[in-house]
Amino acid sequence: MAPSAPPPPSPAAVPGLLAAAARYERALREDDLAVLDELFADGPATLRAEGGAALAGHAEISAFRATRGGAPPRAVRRVHVRALGPRDAVTVTETERRDGGSGLQTQVWHRGEQGWRITTAHVSGAPAPAPTGPPADGGPATWRVPPPADGPLVAGSGAGPLAGVRTAVKDLVAVAGQRVGAGVPGWLAAAPVETATAPALRALLDAGAQVNGLAQTDELAFSLLGTNAHYGTPPNPAAPGRTTGGSTSGPAAAVAAGSADLGLGTDTAGSLRVPGSFCGLLAWRPTHGAVDTAGVLPLAPSFDTVGLLAREAGVLHAAARVLLGGTTGGAAAPRALLRSATLTGLAEAPTALAVDAALAALSVQTGLPLLDLDDDFTPAEVTAWTAAFRTVQAAEAWAAHGSFVEGNPGALSAPVEGRFRAGAGVSAAAVDDARAVLRGVRQRLDAVLAQGWLGLPSTAAPAPAADASPAEQDRVRAATLALTSLASAAGVPALGLPWGRVGALPVGLCVLAPRGEDTALLGLLGQVVPGPAA
Repeated sequence: MAPSAPPPPSPAAVPGLLAAAARYERALREDDLAVLDELFADGPATLRAEGGAALAGHAEISAFRATRGGAPPRAVRRVHVRALGPRDAVTVTETERRDGGSGLQTQVWHRGEQGWRITTAHVSGAPAPAPTGPPADGGPATWRVPPPADGPLVAGSGAGPLAGVRTAVKDLVAVAGQRVGAGVPGWLAAAPVETATAPALRALLDAGAQVNGLAQTDELAFSLLGTNAHYGTPPNPAAPGRTTGGSTSGPAAAVAAGSADLGLGTDTAGSLRVPGSFCGLLAWRPTHGAVDTAGVLPLAPSFDTVGLLAREAGVLHAAARVLLGGTTGGAAAPRALLRSATLTGLAEAPTALAVDAALAALSVQTGLPLLDLDDDFTPAEVTAWTAAFRTVQAAEAWAAHGSFVEGNPGALSAPVEGRFRAGAGVSAAAVDDARAVLRGVRQRLDAVLAQGWLGLPSTAAPAPAADASPAEQDRVRAATLALTSLASAAGVPALGLPWGRVGALPVGLCVLAPRGEDTALLGLLGQVVPGPAA
């Protein structure tokens, strides 16, 4: 699959610059005046400007810093890197403060005998946006069973690490006393009342979470964009007028609107990572098999997982630990963050640049070096794994739901029914061949992740307009599937960080870790919040 545009310049292409920026951020957090003095170029020509005033000369800058008592805690969200020449570069760093405010820091760097030093800096900030009132929750487009007026739909234990966490549950998950609707009225009409709650949800309830309501999903979860021909498209508070992404569409809309704190959903081909990207939310797809999928309506069991969406890192981290039961993976940090020019180039150019800035920020925030892959994936590999994934997914989806499709003509919209029917003609030999390709992908990615964690775009573009043409929807879906199917095919954990911006529209950075290393991957969440250690 050919890239949609020439690969953007890599933020790792300026040797040593991100390491210097990381050292600067660490010194700023710790108010290490000696290191800060060292990183600003010596001499009278060095400039630092802030708030309508400029300081000229290293001595003046140093004297100012010594009296201000450190900078407010902040987290780095995007670092834009542009080379100005062989020894000069500029970084534009976007930050987030604990109070919800934001900052912007532009630094011109020069590499001399002592390494990279700042010659010019400009700092600005903005307060937290004024409250505008809660966004609309979307009504039946978001909720199949809405939150009751007099309390939660299902109460939790009342105590534990998730006490009081309001959870929007994707309408594929069994909840005792409720039916599973699966985004299809015809399915709901024949569905039995569940007698037991799915183990994953039961674990959250036992840890104190409560079920606010049952949230909508794409039809039988076989889509990526969040549209539903029967119930409508849930509103996207992060990108009004655009889709939420799917198939965990309702939980994403609820969490983004603030009517839930946590979304419990599924991810087969990106159904958590895509809405996380489109709605500006954190998203976690676990290692395949790490979280119990019993009591959850399947789509393609070889790839199905149960995972989470959240606005706040602490909520996602606590809930994920509950689902993992404290047994999956260690907490060892990777040696490096890795960037694939091929995978980054699969995204539209503005999205690729935005995700590169988020990946550079993750490098600066954590101090992990960012490296470009030497043995990069090829377009031919991407084409092969995407086709193999689609073959197995289609065959398994037909095996799971073909009898419903055959017995209920017209129950599904034409595009979704077409995806299911494509699986009916897949031969056993074709599935075997596709599984062989996926085993090779698994081995290939294992070798890459042995070198470090891989960062790539969560989606190929921001959320398309809710009224986008079918051709535009198909284009975004196909380009995004080439990115999301890699983690699905290999069964590795993926963490979506909603840091990219294309204009005002969110796009996600997705980080992949080795299989079983969910605990370590989730540990990033404790390093990237704007708190005392940020």
